[in-house]
Amino acid sequence: MDSQTVALIGILCTVLGAFIGVLTYNRNRDKDVKNDASDSAVIRTKLENINAGVESIRIDIKAQEMRVIRVEESSKQAHKRLDKMEGIAHEN
Repeated sequence: MDSQTVALIGILCTVLGAFIGVLTYNRNRDKDVKNDASDSAVIRTKLENINAGVESIRIDIKAQEMRVIRVEESSKQAHKRLDKMEGIAHEN
């Protein structure tokens, strides 16, 4: 073989190798993008579930606070009635 044929074969192999490298890079990049999108969707779903749980806890806490307020008001009224009853008992 002459040197021109060897050089031409070397150039063709180099171009073919570069082409295969570019194709492989694009294929792997697409896989990475799909995996990242999938991971993001899973994380987003989990965060939405956590947010829903936190909102549910907030609602429960507000309901408990309202119950505590009602119990405190009822307790105050009961103490007032007891004070009146004690006042009446001391007068007799």
